[in-house]
Amino acid sequence: MAKKSAKSLRITQVKSAIGHKDKAKRTLKALGFRRMNQTVSHADSPVIRGMINKVRFLLKVEDVS
Repeated sequence: MAKKSAKSLRITQVKSAIGHKDKAKRTLKALGFRRMNQTVSHADSPVIRGMINKVRFLLKVEDVS
């Protein structure tokens, strides 16, 4: 049986967390962001998708195969 390659997500923070609720700031930190315009990669999973969904107004998400 062929093994599926795990999809990856490239996530970039495009807006500042200043002025947003503490929960949004903590979610960004949990995703691995430290500063604006930083890009991080994560495996595509329901947990990561949920975190992205909570702060989608601050992020840009790209699928990477």
